[in-house]
Amino acid sequence: MRHGVKGRKLGRTSAHREALFRNQLQSLMERERIKTTLPKAKELRPIAEKVITHGKHGTVHARRWVLRWIPDRDVVKKVFDDIAPRFSERPGGYLRIVKLGPRRGDGAEMAVLELVERSADAAPASAPAAGEKGTKKPAKRGAMAAAAARLAGAARLRRGKPAAGEAEEPKKARGGTAKPGKPKTARKKPVKKDGATEE
Repeated sequence: MRHGVKGRKLGRTSAHREALFRNQLQSLMERERIKTTLPKAKELRPIAEKVITHGKHGTVHARRWVLRWIPDRDVVKKVFDDIAPRFSERPGGYLRIVKLGPRRGDGAEMAVLELVERSADAAPASAPAAGEKGTKKPAKRGAMAAAAARLAGAARLRRGKPAAGEAEEPKKARGGTAKPGKPKTARKKPVKKDGATEE
């Protein structure tokens, strides 16, 4: 019987699970919003709320307790100086989980874990207006698209078809295009047993 057994294992050892929560907690406090799977978000929320509650206390002991979970001192400073004062009047419930639906690759339930009161600089940038140009695509995508086009052209050449930019030769009236490397031979007329050819 598993009476009183609390928490999800998430397919990890205890040390791996703790390292996962430390990394996610640091990202959450830096960006004030992270996207993860629903079970991980449900496990992380109580830890994050305890960190913010310790941030509201502001004592040396509380700071050392938070340093156990967040090793980066700059992020701990942000928790105590910026995030915790925002929730001074709120007695808990500092985070919300918003479900996003299944992930495309493996169908895992995804969710966003975010602070209820986020700062203006942590909010995502608004989309560009209709008249404005958006940001350029990174050069890496352009290079990948060019490489894919080259591969497609090479595949077409192997099949005997012209590349996308080249003009296609007109097909012959009968028989279509010949395969490269194999010339068509003339058909032999069948020979009768008596030696005469059939016409």
